[in-house]
Amino acid sequence: MMRGIRLPLLAALLVSCAAQAATPPAASAWSIIPRPAQMQPAAHGQVRLADGATVAVTPDTAATRSVARQFIALVAHTRGLHLRLAADHDPYATITLKLADDDAITGDAGYRLRLGEHRVRIDARTPQGLFYGSVTLWQLLTQTPEARGPATLADGLIVDHPRFAWRGLMLDSARHFQSVADIKKLIDWMALHKLNVLHWHLTDDQGWRLQIKRYPELTRIGACRKAVGPDAALTGSPDKPYCGFYTQAQVRDLVRYAQQRFVTIVPEIEIPGHAQAALASYPELGVTGKRPPVSTDWGINTWLYAPDQRSLTFLENVLDEVMALFPSTYIHIGGDEAAKDQWQASPAVQAQMKKLGLKDENALQGWMISKIGAYLDAHHRRLIGWDEILEGGVPADATVMSWRGVKGAIEAANAGHDVVLSPAPVLYLDHLQSDAPDEPAGRPQVESLKDIYDFNPVPAAIDASQARHVLGAQANLWAEYMPTFARDQHAIFPRLAALAEVVWSPAGTHDWNDFLRRMPAQLARYRALGIDYADSAWAPRFALSAGRDGAIDVALSNQTGQSAIRYTTDGHAPTAKSPRYDAPLSLSGNATTTLRAATFADDGFRLAAPRTRRIDASALRTRRSDQLDTCTHKIVLRIEDDRPLHGPRPVYQMDINDMCWIWKQAPTNGMRHLAVTVGNLPWNYALWKDAAGVVKRPTASPHGALEVHRDTCDGPRIARLPLAAAARSKLQTTLHAELPPLTGTHDLCFIATGDPTQGLWAIGNVKLSP
Repeated sequence: MMRGIRLPLLAALLVSCAAQAATPPAASAWSIIPRPAQMQPAAHGQVRLADGATVAVTPDTAATRSVARQFIALVAHTRGLHLRLAADHDPYATITLKLADDDAITGDAGYRLRLGEHRVRIDARTPQGLFYGSVTLWQLLTQTPEARGPATLADGLIVDHPRFAWRGLMLDSARHFQSVADIKKLIDWMALHKLNVLHWHLTDDQGWRLQIKRYPELTRIGACRKAVGPDAALTGSPDKPYCGFYTQAQVRDLVRYAQQRFVTIVPEIEIPGHAQAALASYPELGVTGKRPPVSTDWGINTWLYAPDQRSLTFLENVLDEVMALFPSTYIHIGGDEAAKDQWQASPAVQAQMKKLGLKDENALQGWMISKIGAYLDAHHRRLIGWDEILEGGVPADATVMSWRGVKGAIEAANAGHDVVLSPAPVLYLDHLQSDAPDEPAGRPQVESLKDIYDFNPVPAAIDASQARHVLGAQANLWAEYMPTFARDQHAIFPRLAALAEVVWSPAGTHDWNDFLRRMPAQLARYRALGIDYADSAWAPRFALSAGRDGAIDVALSNQTGQSAIRYTTDGHAPTAKSPRYDAPLSLSGNATTTLRAATFADDGFRLAAPRTRRIDASALRTRRSDQLDTCTHKIVLRIEDDRPLHGPRPVYQMDINDMCWIWKQAPTNGMRHLAVTVGNLPWNYALWKDAAGVVKRPTASPHGALEVHRDTCDGPRIARLPLAAAARSKLQTTLHAELPPLTGTHDLCFIATGDPTQGLWAIGNVKLSP
């Protein structure tokens, strides 16, 4: 910019009229997520922004300048457009962020954004509102995927505010640990979705992650566990423990960082259950006085704090340090899945329960939580807990986080308690986004992008007069099956965009097809930000069937049912100019075809990376574990192998209660050979009462065998594949067996003998051949 020139059009609009700024998207087609409450496009007019355009703040305070600097940095990073902070009260600034006590702006988070007369102005009551307005302006500047440099925006008006006060994400750092740098990235990305609560799950059976100076053993002992399963790949050896915790200095830094982005961190300290890591550190706090190990098992462990004054004093001392670190109004105390076995078996606990006049162990938990609630109240904090806290009576001012469906939220709201909706399975991000073969480990019951978009945070069963008690909703990232930050990102994004629209946008603006229209720009933003998001909703799927004269018919689809799928059959990656899929393909079964497919938006932007399927005569005679049915459906998981330590590891789908699979209507006609790829996995599950349902089958050898039965699992055994060789290997093993003559199609049942709790056998794939 030329110094001393103050003309608005030069100061703000220096841009090449020819190629620097393309025609802007019309205001009526703005790609903003979450969708603003009101959008009013202008009939004509544009604002052009070039390098050197200025951003002014009014009043000039540390808070408003922080918002402006974050906006400027974000635009430079994702658009390559270099704006600068103007001098105080610059009347010629292209963009102005102004605090205004304006009745037309709703709440602290509301804002008004005006584009017109070659300027942009954002008004808000608070710096938080200015921040959200600047996020919307950033989205306007990044509507065209992969556009860089100067930008042109259509004139219009946006008036916006959130639907709910609690717009959250829960991060589980107890099961798997995330670095401070990665949590900062997550806070950045949450803020860009206008989310404002990071619920931080810091303690559980598998790890205590928060430094408490009064109790150093919590992190010396409680922050480490034996490396089991994929954890060994993270530590480098099964003999090296899996460890990690956050120092108080790191926590203070994270809290400050989040505050600058208007995200409140709500810590969770589990009480009275999920306490095994704490009791491994201080066994005298437990019922038995015995020291358990820090758990390596996912599920429900039975170690609880003793409901006595010693435990309460410990917890109060812990909470003193927690409250000194976290200024949040709410402190989460857990309260879920507290298996009462130890309390029931303890004469001392039973005597205490009788002395207190309590009818059962749930009431005793309620007594303990009420003590903690009173302590928090005395320190001007509010208790929030999972919906089990309702079972034993709950303090009148307690807030309930409903996770076991929406039942807890309905009961709590109708009883006058504030509630946050966080129900499983729909808002549990450890559920997979699709049933595609390349999904990672997790819970196979699919909770898709659309499932989350369709979630209603105010169930109809909540009385209209009590609906005000619904504070909002959050998604939960449970990390048992997410050992790395890349996995976290895959699980969170883009489903967080759907949640953001649920909790921010007015219910009346919900429109799935319009949301999909806006998503290409959002995915491009993710790429610019470096987010390793899942493209599951758009990923091409291959469905194979037998065609005429030995051909194999292939149908392509994607989860959204929209956008163009383009393909190649020569092994090259598809482009936006490759053939468009319109009808099933008929491919030769006598040759090998490498079919590749990818999904594209109308403008050629690639929505999903290419997927590849090898098509040959064996394709219809091969099934992966996720294509087989489990014989029972008690605890079905996709489990990652623990080997190899380095590089990609196989993923298996199975019911851990029963090592049994069924290939329905297998094409057995003329097939004489069977090949089964298997993996041997450690058992690290705490099933509590469900442990009684684990199926243990007798075996004639130490390592068991994989039996194959025809038609039913009780039908004739047609093959037996000993597992001894596979047991000696730490990697996948392919077993072979000959089959008797078979005609037609048959169900094939595959049963691994032995005790799953002594080691799980999992099927990778099954292949039939003549």
